[in-house]
Amino acid sequence: MYSVFRNLAIIMLTAKFFGLVARKCKAPQVVGEIIAGLLIGPCLLNLVHISDTISVFAEIGVVLLMFSTGLGTNLKELMRAGPIATLIACVGVAVPLVGGTLLYSVFYGFSAVGSPEFYRALFIGTIMTATSVSITVATLQELGHLKSFLGTTIVSAAVIDDVIGIVVLTCVLGASSGTGTGLGKVLFNTVLFFATAIGVGLIVHFAMKWLDKRNPHTQRITIVSMVFCFAMAYIAEEYFGIADITGAYIAGIVLCSMNDASYVERRVDISNYVMFAPVFFASIGLKTDISGLTPSILLFSVCFVIVALITKIIGCGLAAKICRFSWEDSLKVGVGMMTRGEVALIVAQKGLDVGVVDPVYFTAVILLIVVSSVATPLVLKLLFTKHPPKPHPSQAEA
Repeated sequence: MYSVFRNLAIIMLTAKFFGLVARKCKAPQVVGEIIAGLLIGPCLLNLVHISDTISVFAEIGVVLLMFSTGLGTNLKELMRAGPIATLIACVGVAVPLVGGTLLYSVFYGFSAVGSPEFYRALFIGTIMTATSVSITVATLQELGHLKSFLGTTIVSAAVIDDVIGIVVLTCVLGASSGTGTGLGKVLFNTVLFFATAIGVGLIVHFAMKWLDKRNPHTQRITIVSMVFCFAMAYIAEEYFGIADITGAYIAGIVLCSMNDASYVERRVDISNYVMFAPVFFASIGLKTDISGLTPSILLFSVCFVIVALITKIIGCGLAAKICRFSWEDSLKVGVGMMTRGEVALIVAQKGLDVGVVDPVYFTAVILLIVVSSVATPLVLKLLFTKHPPKPHPSQAEA
């Protein structure tokens, strides 16, 4: 029983160390934490094995991660994004979803709609839909274009992309659960959950704003917020068959407009990134089965990265062009949206939990995160240097 403390000590120490090394190398910190899991797990040193306790810690980490993401959402900017960012996000989800499904089908054969293999193919596409623009935001800020119309469009589209991606993940997980639940039932449950979340969310929103006004910057605000997060995660999974991370994300959205949202986000991040999040990312490494890597899997991983990047650029870029951006600025939108990060890993992890993703495919996801994180800032800087942004027609009309 007490060996879990030894395992947690090893995980936290190695995850933090390799996370810092990754950051020094200009790579995402999560990549270093995953490498730590690979190093200490069965693949190499065999010091730590995945266990029920570690899995629980990892699940808490991913729930808090999605809650924090929701808290960090600027709801006013999201509402103000309008049809332009929404269209870019919708097409930016649809094209990679189709591209990933076709890629898996080309490698492993086309299957009948509704079959287990079909859902495996569809889930590969679902992993590709996730966007992470933290690196893009840092690059745009460095270039001085973060608050420009183009920069705002990219960031707003990324937020909407996350919302749509969560809905897609929810539907695919429900349909592929193997419980005999049809897609119509899954969609009904999804709509019912969001309707319930809106009703409950409005009540909680005003209650929390009242509590926040009476007790600003106090520990009880953080405690009540986290209680709401865990409650929504439980309700989503238990009563609607919706992924717990969806409930946590919605809880964050509900609370993101209260005055102390940033305060709660910081407190949640401190507790999460000290313990739970490193355990989650290290657990990805612990579960990754590199012993099953074959030349065909490696080829698939390379193709996975290429298709994921190209489909995001094409989908978001064409949507931006339809919204009357210039070809140069449309390309910048596509490149800005092609980065992947924590959300892609979370989606892949959920697929592993329900048996539609094999651990060996985490190699492809990790490779995608590394390549996109390195390529995005380099390409964006080149594009902005050669082709400065042009005024959008809507700005001229205003």
